[in-house]
Amino acid sequence: MTASPAPSPLRHRPFALFWSMRVAGAFANQVTSVAVGWQVYDLTRDPFDLGLVGLIQFLPAVLLVLVTGAVADRYPRKAIILTCNAVYFAGSLGLLLLTLAGNREVGPIFLALGVIGMARAFNIPATTSLLPSLVPTAILAAAFAWSSSAWQIATVLGPMTGGLLYDLSAAGAFAAAIVLNLLATGFAAALPATPRIAHPDGTSWNALLGGIRYVWTRKAVLGAISLDMLAVLMGGAVALLPAVARDILDAGPTELGLLRAASGVGAILMALYLARHPIRDRAGWAMLGGVAAFGLGNALFGWSSWLWLSVLALLLVGAGDMVSVVVRQTVVQLWTPDRLRGRVNAVNAVFIGASNELGEFRAGTMAAWLGIVPAIVLGGIGAAGISVLWGWIFPDLRRIRRLDEGAARL
Repeated sequence: MTASPAPSPLRHRPFALFWSMRVAGAFANQVTSVAVGWQVYDLTRDPFDLGLVGLIQFLPAVLLVLVTGAVADRYPRKAIILTCNAVYFAGSLGLLLLTLAGNREVGPIFLALGVIGMARAFNIPATTSLLPSLVPTAILAAAFAWSSSAWQIATVLGPMTGGLLYDLSAAGAFAAAIVLNLLATGFAAALPATPRIAHPDGTSWNALLGGIRYVWTRKAVLGAISLDMLAVLMGGAVALLPAVARDILDAGPTELGLLRAASGVGAILMALYLARHPIRDRAGWAMLGGVAAFGLGNALFGWSSWLWLSVLALLLVGAGDMVSVVVRQTVVQLWTPDRLRGRVNAVNAVFIGASNELGEFRAGTMAAWLGIVPAIVLGGIGAAGISVLWGWIFPDLRRIRRLDEGAARL
């Protein structure tokens, strides 16, 4: 899996702006996530409501999947990103105003999260589809590793900052998220102008279904995104971190921030390694192994009742997940023609949302039924089992060697 160091995509100014946008935007999301999670659990003390936080943000991506992808393939992607940032701002401002007003009901909070989820549904396919146009194909895998590291940097610093700010002032945490969102908007505005995408398929029903049809017929792409979806759907435990911190580890918001950051530390270390030493061979096996490590790390985290062991387990979770993310993202982009990237990435966004937000709903529901510890441990074991099963169901995954081999087939 080692290779000679690759040139850094950050030497390309457009990608440097893109990376900075990702850091600021993801930082805002992480601060908001910690603050909302703690606020909702503080109001209701019900892990099921933590699951609803994820479900509400996921539903727009499902309901609008045919529209969001078509928009990303028809209109300038930079303009879409700027519009989504404006909607993010509105949702974040709503959360701040609710907090300042002393709101004690979860309904208005869920409404603001729904607005944020709507923006995310359009933002993900546009942002992901834009990245391949910013760097040469030869370093696209490294660019995805750096792009993922941007999100993970935010995952490390954002939750700790969010926890500390929430400890001082809930309103301060939401205000900080708004400032970060404005910073991300500034970086997005500085990106090179993107032309209107050629759309020879028109706006017919068949054109809207183009992304779904393409994913279904490319088994390597289908296997990669469905593996990630099911593994995180089974093994994800992010939604339960407030409950684990309070009820299992007897900790507070600051320790919750540390737990949220731990998986990010493992992921960013792996991302930096992969950015310098991209996967050159047996990429499919690397993805399957990364998913297995992700699942086993989550099972260990669920079993642990010590803060230090929980942190170590989450380091393993993050490192394994990062290998899977880099392989999946590179395969999806390089095995998809540009005219279809928006629609394919919209489908991918639904899979990502199912694995993250819907996975949080699964975790909250299982915790309400079985308890916090069984929900996390069983989910982690299930995720590791998915990696074995998918290696058998999708032999094309095992056969992927070089990540750029798909580009030669287009």
